[in-house]
Amino acid sequence: MDFSIILSILTGLVALGAAGFFVYSILQEPDGTKKMNEVALAIREGANAYLKRQYSTVAVFVFILFLIIGFAVGWSVAFAFIVGSVLSALAGFIGMSISVRANVKTAQAAEKSLQKALDVSTRGGAVTGITLVGLGLIGVTVFYVLFHNPLVLIGFGFGASLISLFARVGGGIYTKAADVGADLVGKVEKGIPEDDPRNPAVIADNVGDNVGDCAGMAADLFESFVVTIIAAMLLSISVSGVGLAGFQSESMFTTTPLAVASIGVLASIVGTFFFKLKGTKIMSALYKGVIVSTILALIGFFIAFGWTYIFEALIVGLILTLSIFFVTEYYTSKDYSPVQGIARAAKTGAGTNLIQGLAEGMQSVAVPLVLVVLAIIASFEAGGIYGVSLAAVSMLSFPSSHSSPQYLQHYQ
Repeated sequence: MDFSIILSILTGLVALGAAGFFVYSILQEPDGTKKMNEVALAIREGANAYLKRQYSTVAVFVFILFLIIGFAVGWSVAFAFIVGSVLSALAGFIGMSISVRANVKTAQAAEKSLQKALDVSTRGGAVTGITLVGLGLIGVTVFYVLFHNPLVLIGFGFGASLISLFARVGGGIYTKAADVGADLVGKVEKGIPEDDPRNPAVIADNVGDNVGDCAGMAADLFESFVVTIIAAMLLSISVSGVGLAGFQSESMFTTTPLAVASIGVLASIVGTFFFKLKGTKIMSALYKGVIVSTILALIGFFIAFGWTYIFEALIVGLILTLSIFFVTEYYTSKDYSPVQGIARAAKTGAGTNLIQGLAEGMQSVAVPLVLVVLAIIASFEAGGIYGVSLAAVSMLSFPSSHSSPQYLQHYQ
């Protein structure tokens, strides 16, 4: 059996084990005061009710598509579609379940120290990221080994994408509707302060944050991770000269994306232990973990592939990930001019605030767009279209680096 296959299975199991360890450590943290737990319980009940309703509705469409795919394409593809859907939904459920528990524990940890709050929140984000990549690696690898059929892998990815669509869009609509309702009725009409739990719409807003930014984000990341690996494996057909009837047995090109993702996941797990504060700069602590993960991934990539076109394409992906990370902070942090300019514009009225915010938002898209184009060109020069796909896999091989900042922002 190909070493990449063994590595991906072992990495998936290690990821799930690490996620279980983080869950256990979070559950051991104190819950806080009685009032904090009352609010947290209300949010948890609302999030569970929403997710139950959403998944029961989506299950009808999944079953219908399962039958259509089974009769029209094949039952093996339909089975992969079902498994992809279930794992995507599971990733979302785990993400939401840990977030509604880690929220209150992070708030209580903040009473002790900022570092303690950072530890709890980053572990909460890491649980989701590490769990979904563990499930994704095991799922893709098992279906590749069992069937060696591109259509089966496409079915698996299609199932993941379907759940992601419903979870991300549905959760996003819910949270924004609740947010607007809370502000209009609570703040504007009744004069209730921002995020005051006496306003029922605030509870709904926080429920929306969990089902949209946590459950929806988890399903979305699972889908992105899985379909990127599958796309790279499919593109390996053109590189290795294999026909569409099936994958060449143990093709190095086909299993390379699995090895790339596995190395990135292992590096990311180690990186989660380096989110350490020096002062009060939270982003600096996050950068430490990201940089450690990147260095470890580079070492692993070099050991696995040497200085080849594969390694060069992977470097491009890592550089793009770090670049987008820095650009995002620049346009969203209060320490830099874009946000400061919007704040100054707000002093002269809503109109200038809206114009300035819209302008900064448009500018913030330009730089990442240029970076993505340059990365595509560089990775294509290194390894053609296959190199582009490998660069994308290396970008998505750092689950905790992507999800921890998102969850930390939510917990704050």
